[in-house]
Amino acid sequence: MADKNDKHPENVGGKFYVDTQCIDCDLCRETAKDFFTRQDDAGYSYVFKQPTTPEDIEKCMEAKNGCPVDAIGEDGE
Repeated sequence: MADKNDKHPENVGGKFYVDTQCIDCDLCRETAKDFFTRQDDAGYSYVFKQPTTPEDIEKCMEAKNGCPVDAIGEDGE
């Protein structure tokens, strides 16, 4: 389960975030490319834009549910 106290600093504020458990598998970036991107130097994903529509939230939830290490959270601020 993702921990909002351990999220990457690049995450924009809001409900969704990626924490330090990320293994850079690319699933979230493929599933919800409009919201997740890669920190190239360190090799992990983070949320660069929060979803606003129900369809966008559904994409982010799909990415969260598919994350193999549960690094995506939806309880951020």
